[in-house]
Amino acid sequence: MEEIQETATAKESEQPRSYWRWSKTDFFPEQSFQNWTTYKTAITESGSRFKDRFLNRSTDSFELNVLQKQSENTLHRCLTWWDLMWLSFGSVVGTGIFVLTGQEAHNHAGSAIVISYAISGLSALLSVFCYTEFAVEVPVAGGSFSYLRIELGDFVAFIAAGNILLEAVVGAAGLARSWTSYFATIINRNPDSLRIHISSFAEGYNMLDPIAVVVLLITNTIAMLGTRGASKLNWIASLVSVALIVFIVIAGCVKGSVDNLTPFAPYGAGGIFQAAAVLFWAYTGFDMVATMAEETKKPEKDIPIGLIGSMSMITIVYCLMALSLSMMQKYNEIDVNAAYSVAFQSVGMKWAKYLVAAGALKGMTTGLIVGGLGQARYTTQIARSHMIPPWFALVHPKTGTPIYAALLVTICSACVALFSSLDVLSSVSSLSTLFIFMLMAVALIVRRYNGRDVSSTVDRCKLGLFLFMIIGSSIGTSVYYSRNANGWIGHMITIPIWVLGNFGIMIFLPQQHFPKVWGVPLVPWLPSLSIGLNLFLIGSLGTEAFVRFGICTLVMLVYYLFCGLHATYDVAHQKQDDPGNVQDANNKGKTTDEAESGAEVERS
Repeated sequence: MEEIQETATAKESEQPRSYWRWSKTDFFPEQSFQNWTTYKTAITESGSRFKDRFLNRSTDSFELNVLQKQSENTLHRCLTWWDLMWLSFGSVVGTGIFVLTGQEAHNHAGSAIVISYAISGLSALLSVFCYTEFAVEVPVAGGSFSYLRIELGDFVAFIAAGNILLEAVVGAAGLARSWTSYFATIINRNPDSLRIHISSFAEGYNMLDPIAVVVLLITNTIAMLGTRGASKLNWIASLVSVALIVFIVIAGCVKGSVDNLTPFAPYGAGGIFQAAAVLFWAYTGFDMVATMAEETKKPEKDIPIGLIGSMSMITIVYCLMALSLSMMQKYNEIDVNAAYSVAFQSVGMKWAKYLVAAGALKGMTTGLIVGGLGQARYTTQIARSHMIPPWFALVHPKTGTPIYAALLVTICSACVALFSSLDVLSSVSSLSTLFIFMLMAVALIVRRYNGRDVSSTVDRCKLGLFLFMIIGSSIGTSVYYSRNANGWIGHMITIPIWVLGNFGIMIFLPQQHFPKVWGVPLVPWLPSLSIGLNLFLIGSLGTEAFVRFGICTLVMLVYYLFCGLHATYDVAHQKQDDPGNVQDANNKGKTTDEAESGAEVERS
């Protein structure tokens, strides 16, 4: 009788659990959160646990084989290079060119906005190289979070994760508010006329935008229903964007005048770089596309073509569109909210403003859909690691999408979009994005020159020293330029140190890792250049961006010390008899490296 009961119990436990569940164990299954006693014990061990997590490194196979099991159901592999290229195009074009060009040309760069876009595009392309090498070798949904966790450790990955989520929330909110502005111009209203003004709220947070909230809810619902369907809708709609771009460039050059290009750089080089730092937000779609690697049929071929091809094309498109806008209106006459619509109206093509506004709305809509796809996958991998509750990692068995993760980002974005203005959102998002891309370049150099269980302690110290020279000189260059734009003596010190750091890596360190399919060329020079450009653009941002970034980072650290630290520690040190065990049975009680070894044996 007992054997029958045990068999029945075993069969019952094998039954798949319902996706729609929300018990305490789904959110906090770790030992530290079982009760107040275990939590207090965990808090008292915070110091030793932090040291453990700071020194811990994940592995390629752990991210690929172990963490994916946390989702219970797999993401569907249904995308090709064609899908990735248009996902990148749909995400990026419409986010920046229609939203920020007018604002930055009017306030900072003038007609030199073309140069600002070229600088941001170069920096973005260098980051694309780094993302592509990682995504080909570690095709998981986590994108930069997973890559940093492998090379720089749990703590750095958590800081990046917090900024990834901040970027996702802020970026979607800013795009949704711009959707409202352009919709208002279509119906011949002032861009702010559809918002609700609350005089008692602080400036920058006093224009409530309920339309942006509705747009976010609709577009993210489309993303939740299925990856393949959302991708098809995106690339078909993006063909409309191509036609619109051709029209804008040709019409702008025909109706515009080269006289409007003077003065070319009214705010000087400082304005150009300041605009470039903000415009970098316009290129952030590609990192969302990198999170689709887990759903790509042939990552080794599709990802390089999709990411590098699309980013090269987008940089050229941005420069041409910025030039056409500058030719139609002088920089001080450009409308900061609906630049292209108002510009066409100023050259006598009033009818064209409706076409441009409708096209911009289309671009923003597809941008929100692709953003919704990517943001949810970032969140899924972060939840798989238990840095946030693993409930958000669950993938729906029918749609093959992480609905809970998508809901988390959607609700947060909607709350931010309701209150915050575009200028507040763009500066915060740009700093977070630049910071993550800088870390990605550092991680790539570490991956190439730090062989786990191969490199000696001396070689690791050398690598740390040379990276310190590269990063420190890049920061020095940025600080010196921001304080003395016309000076050159400081650069005669910082730039040679940067060069020496790169030569040091090339001469004194053997390369330990060689990419098998696709790799970044000219390592360490190109990743180091990416580090320098990203830090330089960060230094070009205003003080308010750093204050907001600092506040957000402080909030992240508080959460990590009281929650994320203990959850990830428990997962890494789970014992076989612990309740709420969330790891694969073969990996219980093992560290990350041990778990990987077990996975390798199991596969063989």
